[in-house]
Amino acid sequence: MLPRGEAKAGAVTTVHDGNTLSVMANDGETFRVVLMGIDCPELKQRYGMEAKQFLEGLVLNREIELQVHGKDRLGNYVGIVLLEEVVDVRVQLLAEGLAWTSEKDPIADLEAIRLRAMRERKGLWEEDDPVAPWVFRRQQSMLEPKSQ
Repeated sequence: MLPRGEAKAGAVTTVHDGNTLSVMANDGETFRVVLMGIDCPELKQRYGMEAKQFLEGLVLNREIELQVHGKDRLGNYVGIVLLEEVVDVRVQLLAEGLAWTSEKDPIADLEAIRLRAMRERKGLWEEDDPVAPWVFRRQQSMLEPKSQ
């Protein structure tokens, strides 16, 4: 397990959705990473596949550096993925209008990028009232039958 704040280098082997990917570290360890501070549309939502494909174009089969900031409730690493130690992929997704900042306690620097994309009506912000992924997930869970 990586300690919080540790950086690890590796290659992205799979992009699961707009903000989740799998990495094979240079030491052979494989793990799943959720991008910290952003939330992309779910794959079944409008722009969900676009976000996934955009992230694939940025990182798939490329060397990255992961800065670990913890784990989520499912045991995935939560962190920042950098290309060439400079390009933060979260910034790229937000700038293209393919992500929201986190529902709770958004990071100010990321929120400024999201707001710029919103003003410029990029990506999902072309819509008048796009549904945030956390709202979509809640709606979907309400549609699931309750167990007896």
